[in-house]
Amino acid sequence: MTVLRYTVPPENEGCKLGLFLRLQGVTAGLIKSVKYDGDGFYADDQPIRTNEPVHAGQCIRFTLPPEQETSVTPQPVPFSIAYEDDFAAVLNKPAGIAVHPTLNYPDGTLANGWLYHLHHQGESGIFRPVNRIDKNTSGLVLCAKNAFAAPLLAGSAHKCYLAIVQGTMPLGPGRVEAPIARRGDSIIGRCVCADGKYSLTEYAVLAAGPGHSLLACWPRTGRTHQIRVHMSYIGHPLAGDTLYGGSDILLRRHALHCGILAFAHPLTGEPLRVECPLPEDMAALARQEKLLTGWQLHSLPCGADPTKFASHGKELPYFESHPN
Repeated sequence: MTVLRYTVPPENEGCKLGLFLRLQGVTAGLIKSVKYDGDGFYADDQPIRTNEPVHAGQCIRFTLPPEQETSVTPQPVPFSIAYEDDFAAVLNKPAGIAVHPTLNYPDGTLANGWLYHLHHQGESGIFRPVNRIDKNTSGLVLCAKNAFAAPLLAGSAHKCYLAIVQGTMPLGPGRVEAPIARRGDSIIGRCVCADGKYSLTEYAVLAAGPGHSLLACWPRTGRTHQIRVHMSYIGHPLAGDTLYGGSDILLRRHALHCGILAFAHPLTGEPLRVECPLPEDMAALARQEKLLTGWQLHSLPCGADPTKFASHGKELPYFESHPN
Protein backbone atom coordinates (compact mmCIF):
# COMPACT_ATOMS: atom_id res chain seq x y z
CA MET A 1 0.00 0.00 0.00
CA THR A 2 1.55 3.27 -1.15
CA VAL A 3 0.44 6.54 0.49
CA LEU A 4 1.34 9.88 -1.11
CA ARG A 5 1.49 13.10 0.90
CA TYR A 6 1.84 16.71 -0.18
CA THR A 7 2.10 19.88 1.89
CA VAL A 8 0.25 22.79 0.31
CA PRO A 9 2.64 25.75 -0.23
CA PRO A 10 1.53 29.37 0.21
CA GLU A 11 1.34 29.96 -3.55
CA ASN A 12 -1.40 27.29 -3.84
CA GLU A 13 -3.68 28.81 -1.17
CA GLY A 14 -7.30 28.47 -2.27
CA CYS A 15 -6.49 26.22 -5.22
CA LYS A 16 -9.05 23.50 -5.94
CA LEU A 17 -7.76 20.09 -4.86
CA GLY A 18 -8.05 18.61 -8.36
CA LEU A 19 -5.90 21.36 -9.85
CA PHE A 20 -3.42 21.16 -6.99
CA LEU A 21 -2.95 17.45 -7.58
CA ARG A 22 -2.46 17.96 -11.32
CA LEU A 23 0.24 20.52 -10.53
CA GLN A 24 2.01 17.81 -8.50
CA GLY A 25 2.06 15.48 -11.52
CA VAL A 26 -0.96 13.35 -10.57
CA THR A 27 -2.83 12.41 -13.75
CA ALA A 28 -6.55 12.95 -14.24
CA GLY A 29 -6.96 9.20 -14.65
CA LEU A 30 -5.33 8.48 -11.30
CA ILE A 31 -7.41 11.16 -9.56
CA LYS A 32 -10.55 9.49 -10.94
CA SER A 33 -9.32 6.07 -9.85
CA VAL A 34 -8.64 7.26 -6.28
CA LYS A 35 -12.13 8.80 -6.13
CA TYR A 36 -14.04 5.78 -7.40
CA ASP A 37 -11.78 2.76 -6.77
CA GLY A 38 -9.76 3.90 -3.78
CA ASP A 39 -10.22 5.52 -0.38
CA GLY A 40 -10.49 9.13 -1.57
CA PHE A 41 -8.49 12.20 -0.58
CA TYR A 42 -7.78 13.71 2.84
CA ALA A 43 -6.65 17.12 4.02
CA ASP A 44 -5.21 16.99 7.54
CA ASP A 45 -6.96 13.62 7.93
CA GLN A 46 -10.37 15.04 6.96
CA PRO A 47 -12.06 13.90 3.72
CA ILE A 48 -11.90 16.47 0.93
CA ARG A 49 -13.48 16.53 -2.53
CA THR A 50 -11.54 17.46 -5.65
CA ASN A 51 -13.65 20.61 -6.21
CA GLU A 52 -12.92 21.96 -2.72
CA PRO A 53 -10.09 24.46 -2.03
CA VAL A 54 -6.87 23.55 -0.27
CA HIS A 55 -5.07 25.84 2.15
CA ALA A 56 -1.43 26.60 2.82
CA GLY A 57 0.16 24.20 5.28
CA GLN A 58 -2.43 21.46 4.86
CA CYS A 59 -1.21 17.90 4.41
CA ILE A 60 -2.96 16.30 1.44
CA ARG A 61 -2.77 12.53 1.35
CA PHE A 62 -4.23 9.65 -0.59
CA THR A 63 -3.58 5.94 -0.99
CA LEU A 64 -2.95 4.49 -4.43
CA PRO A 65 -5.84 2.17 -5.35
CA PRO A 66 -5.26 -1.59 -5.71
CA GLU A 67 -3.65 -2.79 -8.93
CA GLN A 68 -5.81 -4.44 -11.56
CA GLU A 69 -5.47 -8.15 -12.17
CA THR A 70 -2.95 -9.19 -14.82
CA SER A 71 -3.10 -12.16 -17.17
CA VAL A 72 0.71 -12.51 -17.19
CA THR A 73 1.85 -15.71 -15.48
CA PRO A 74 4.76 -15.43 -13.02
CA GLN A 75 7.71 -17.46 -14.30
CA PRO A 76 11.40 -17.63 -13.37
CA VAL A 77 13.26 -15.71 -16.09
CA PRO A 78 16.95 -14.75 -16.00
CA PHE A 79 17.45 -11.03 -15.45
CA SER A 80 18.98 -8.81 -12.78
CA ILE A 81 17.76 -5.71 -10.99
CA ALA A 82 20.02 -2.68 -11.36
CA TYR A 83 17.84 -0.35 -9.26
CA GLU A 84 14.59 -0.63 -7.33
CA ASP A 85 12.53 1.41 -4.86
CA ASP A 86 8.81 1.80 -4.17
CA PHE A 87 8.20 3.77 -7.37
CA ALA A 88 10.67 2.62 -10.03
CA ALA A 89 12.78 -0.37 -11.02
CA VAL A 90 15.51 -0.69 -13.63
CA LEU A 91 15.93 -4.23 -14.96
CA ASN A 92 18.94 -5.59 -16.84
CA LYS A 93 17.55 -7.74 -19.65
CA PRO A 94 19.78 -10.30 -21.39
CA ALA A 95 19.58 -10.63 -25.16
CA GLY A 96 17.17 -13.30 -26.34
CA ILE A 97 14.34 -12.45 -23.93
CA ALA A 98 11.28 -10.52 -25.13
CA VAL A 99 10.13 -7.63 -22.94
CA HIS A 100 6.45 -8.63 -22.83
CA PRO A 101 4.29 -11.51 -24.10
CA THR A 102 3.28 -11.57 -27.76
CA LEU A 103 1.75 -14.15 -30.09
CA ASN A 104 5.24 -15.35 -30.98
CA TYR A 105 6.55 -15.21 -27.40
CA PRO A 106 3.61 -15.93 -25.08
CA ASP A 107 5.76 -16.61 -22.02
CA GLY A 108 9.33 -16.58 -20.76
CA THR A 109 9.40 -12.80 -21.11
CA LEU A 110 10.71 -10.06 -18.87
CA ALA A 111 7.12 -9.39 -17.80
CA ASN A 112 6.78 -12.99 -16.61
CA GLY A 113 10.05 -12.71 -14.71
CA TRP A 114 9.07 -9.41 -13.08
CA LEU A 115 5.76 -10.85 -11.81
CA TYR A 116 7.71 -13.84 -10.44
CA HIS A 117 10.05 -11.45 -8.61
CA LEU A 118 7.13 -9.50 -7.11
CA HIS A 119 5.38 -12.65 -5.92
CA HIS A 120 8.55 -13.89 -4.22
CA GLN A 121 8.83 -10.53 -2.47
CA GLY A 122 5.26 -10.89 -1.22
CA GLU A 123 4.13 -7.99 -3.43
CA SER A 124 1.43 -7.59 -6.03
CA GLY A 125 1.60 -5.47 -9.13
CA ILE A 126 1.69 -5.39 -12.90
CA PHE A 127 4.49 -4.91 -15.42
CA ARG A 128 4.74 -1.28 -16.61
CA PRO A 129 7.80 -0.87 -18.87
CA VAL A 130 8.57 2.76 -19.59
CA ASN A 131 11.02 1.90 -22.36
CA ARG A 132 10.96 -1.25 -24.47
CA ILE A 133 13.88 -2.83 -26.26
CA ASP A 134 13.97 -5.54 -28.93
CA LYS A 135 14.17 -9.19 -27.96
CA ASN A 136 17.81 -9.44 -29.05
CA THR A 137 18.83 -6.05 -27.64
CA SER A 138 20.36 -6.33 -24.19
CA GLY A 139 20.45 -3.84 -21.34
CA LEU A 140 18.35 -1.61 -19.15
CA VAL A 141 14.54 -1.43 -19.04
CA LEU A 142 12.86 1.16 -16.81
CA CYS A 143 9.64 0.07 -15.09
CA ALA A 144 7.08 2.05 -13.12
CA LYS A 145 5.92 0.27 -9.97
CA ASN A 146 2.59 2.10 -9.75
CA ALA A 147 0.17 4.22 -11.77
CA PHE A 148 1.41 7.44 -10.19
CA ALA A 149 5.01 6.88 -11.28
CA ALA A 150 4.34 5.74 -14.85
CA PRO A 151 3.66 9.07 -16.64
CA LEU A 152 6.31 10.93 -14.64
CA LEU A 153 8.99 8.37 -15.52
CA ALA A 154 7.91 8.35 -19.15
CA GLY A 155 8.28 12.12 -19.28
CA SER A 156 11.78 12.22 -17.80
CA ALA A 157 13.56 9.08 -19.06
CA HIS A 158 16.61 9.30 -21.33
CA LYS A 159 18.59 6.40 -22.79
CA CYS A 160 22.10 5.89 -24.09
CA TYR A 161 22.79 2.81 -26.18
CA LEU A 162 26.12 1.19 -27.00
CA ALA A 163 26.39 -0.26 -30.51
CA ILE A 164 29.12 -2.05 -32.43
CA VAL A 165 28.86 -1.29 -36.13
CA GLN A 166 30.69 -2.70 -39.11
CA GLY A 167 33.41 -0.58 -40.67
CA THR A 168 35.82 2.06 -39.40
CA MET A 169 34.20 5.39 -38.57
CA PRO A 170 35.95 8.65 -37.65
CA LEU A 171 36.02 9.37 -33.92
CA GLY A 172 33.65 12.03 -32.59
CA PRO A 173 29.96 12.90 -32.68
CA GLY A 174 27.46 12.73 -35.51
CA ARG A 175 23.76 12.54 -36.24
CA VAL A 176 21.41 10.82 -38.65
CA GLU A 177 18.17 12.60 -39.47
CA ALA A 178 16.13 10.44 -41.82
CA PRO A 179 12.42 9.40 -41.81
CA ILE A 180 11.63 5.76 -41.07
CA ALA A 181 8.71 3.73 -42.42
CA ARG A 182 7.63 0.10 -42.61
CA ARG A 183 9.59 -1.78 -45.29
CA GLY A 184 7.22 -2.96 -48.00
CA ASP A 185 4.80 -5.57 -46.72
CA SER A 186 7.11 -6.62 -43.90
CA ILE A 187 5.68 -6.76 -40.39
CA ILE A 188 9.13 -6.44 -38.81
CA GLY A 189 11.44 -4.62 -41.22
CA ARG A 190 11.81 -0.84 -41.40
CA CYS A 191 13.62 1.44 -43.84
CA VAL A 192 14.45 5.06 -44.53
CA CYS A 193 11.66 6.38 -46.75
CA ALA A 194 10.55 9.86 -47.81
CA ASP A 195 7.01 9.35 -46.49
CA GLY A 196 8.19 7.85 -43.18
CA LYS A 197 8.00 9.39 -39.73
CA TYR A 198 10.56 11.96 -38.64
CA SER A 199 13.50 10.22 -36.94
CA LEU A 200 16.70 11.55 -35.36
CA THR A 201 19.60 9.60 -33.91
CA GLU A 202 22.62 11.34 -32.40
CA TYR A 203 25.78 9.38 -31.76
CA ALA A 204 29.44 9.54 -30.82
CA VAL A 205 32.08 7.17 -32.18
CA LEU A 206 34.00 6.12 -29.06
CA ALA A 207 36.53 3.76 -30.61
CA ALA A 208 37.36 2.43 -34.07
CA GLY A 209 39.17 -0.77 -34.99
CA PRO A 210 40.17 -2.37 -38.29
CA GLY A 211 36.73 -3.82 -38.97
CA HIS A 212 34.31 -2.39 -36.43
CA SER A 213 33.54 0.77 -34.47
CA LEU A 214 31.94 1.27 -31.07
CA LEU A 215 29.29 3.98 -30.78
CA ALA A 216 27.22 5.63 -28.08
CA CYS A 217 23.78 6.38 -29.53
CA TRP A 218 21.01 8.67 -28.33
CA PRO A 219 17.71 8.11 -30.20
CA ARG A 220 15.84 11.42 -30.02
CA THR A 221 12.73 9.84 -31.51
CA GLY A 222 11.32 6.43 -30.68
CA ARG A 223 10.87 4.60 -33.98
CA THR A 224 10.97 0.83 -34.24
CA HIS A 225 14.54 -0.39 -34.91
CA GLN A 226 15.64 3.26 -35.20
CA ILE A 227 19.34 2.89 -34.40
CA ARG A 228 19.62 -0.27 -36.49
CA VAL A 229 17.94 1.34 -39.51
CA HIS A 230 19.90 4.60 -39.28
CA MET A 231 23.29 2.91 -38.94
CA SER A 232 22.52 0.68 -41.92
CA TYR A 233 21.38 3.74 -43.88
CA ILE A 234 24.78 5.44 -43.51
CA GLY A 235 26.62 2.28 -44.52
CA HIS A 236 27.54 0.92 -41.08
CA PRO A 237 25.05 -1.80 -40.09
CA LEU A 238 25.28 -3.26 -36.61
CA ALA A 239 27.41 -6.36 -36.23
CA GLY A 240 25.17 -9.40 -36.21
CA ASP A 241 22.17 -7.50 -37.63
CA THR A 242 21.29 -9.67 -40.63
CA LEU A 243 17.91 -7.94 -40.99
CA TYR A 244 19.67 -4.70 -41.98
CA GLY A 245 22.74 -5.90 -43.84
CA GLY A 246 25.05 -6.90 -40.99
CA SER A 247 27.06 -10.12 -40.73
CA ASP A 248 26.47 -12.66 -37.96
CA ILE A 249 29.83 -14.41 -38.37
CA LEU A 250 31.32 -12.79 -35.24
CA LEU A 251 28.12 -12.15 -33.28
CA ARG A 252 24.88 -14.11 -33.37
CA ARG A 253 22.60 -11.16 -32.57
CA HIS A 254 22.60 -7.45 -33.36
CA ALA A 255 25.21 -5.61 -31.29
CA LEU A 256 23.01 -3.16 -29.40
CA HIS A 257 22.91 -2.63 -25.64
CA CYS A 258 21.03 -0.07 -23.54
CA GLY A 259 23.89 0.95 -21.26
CA ILE A 260 22.57 4.04 -19.43
CA LEU A 261 19.17 5.14 -18.19
CA ALA A 262 18.68 8.58 -16.63
CA PHE A 263 15.42 9.76 -15.12
CA ALA A 264 13.93 11.97 -12.44
CA HIS A 265 12.54 10.18 -9.41
CA PRO A 266 8.73 10.49 -9.70
CA LEU A 267 8.22 11.48 -6.07
CA THR A 268 11.26 13.62 -5.21
CA GLY A 269 12.38 14.82 -8.64
CA GLU A 270 15.92 13.69 -7.78
CA PRO A 271 17.95 12.94 -10.94
CA LEU A 272 18.97 9.28 -11.07
CA ARG A 273 21.34 7.51 -13.43
CA VAL A 274 21.77 3.74 -13.81
CA GLU A 275 24.58 2.18 -15.82
CA CYS A 276 25.13 -1.31 -17.20
CA PRO A 277 28.41 -2.35 -18.89
CA LEU A 278 28.57 -4.30 -22.13
CA PRO A 279 27.45 -7.93 -21.88
CA GLU A 280 30.09 -10.57 -22.52
CA ASP A 281 29.20 -11.30 -26.17
CA MET A 282 29.57 -7.65 -27.19
CA ALA A 283 32.55 -7.15 -24.86
CA ALA A 284 34.35 -10.11 -26.48
CA LEU A 285 33.94 -8.58 -29.94
CA ALA A 286 34.99 -5.18 -28.61
CA ARG A 287 38.15 -6.69 -27.07
CA GLN A 288 38.96 -8.46 -30.32
CA GLU A 289 38.61 -5.19 -32.23
CA LYS A 290 40.42 -3.16 -29.51
CA LEU A 291 37.35 -0.97 -28.86
CA LEU A 292 37.42 -0.86 -25.06
CA THR A 293 40.07 1.81 -24.50
CA GLY A 294 39.80 5.60 -24.71
CA TRP A 295 36.33 5.92 -23.22
CA GLN A 296 34.44 5.23 -19.98
CA LEU A 297 30.76 4.49 -19.52
CA HIS A 298 30.33 6.92 -16.62
CA SER A 299 31.67 9.76 -18.80
CA LEU A 300 28.96 9.41 -21.44
CA PRO A 301 26.10 11.92 -21.29
CA CYS A 302 22.52 10.75 -21.06
CA GLY A 303 19.83 13.33 -21.58
CA ALA A 304 22.36 16.08 -22.27
CA ASP A 305 23.51 17.37 -25.64
CA PRO A 306 25.88 14.67 -26.93
CA THR A 307 27.57 17.11 -29.31
CA LYS A 308 29.35 18.45 -26.21
CA PHE A 309 30.98 15.04 -25.73
CA ALA A 310 34.27 14.16 -27.39
CA SER A 311 33.91 16.67 -30.20
CA HIS A 312 37.50 17.85 -29.78
CA GLY A 313 36.64 20.84 -31.90
CA LYS A 314 35.64 18.71 -34.88
CA GLU A 315 32.73 19.64 -37.11
CA LEU A 316 29.70 17.46 -36.39
CA PRO A 317 29.05 14.90 -39.16
CA TYR A 318 25.45 15.14 -40.28
CA PHE A 319 23.49 12.63 -42.34
CA GLU A 320 20.19 13.87 -43.74
CA SER A 321 17.75 11.79 -45.70
CA HIS A 322 17.27 12.25 -49.42
CA PRO A 323 15.37 9.04 -50.20
CA ASN A 324 13.98 8.48 -53.64
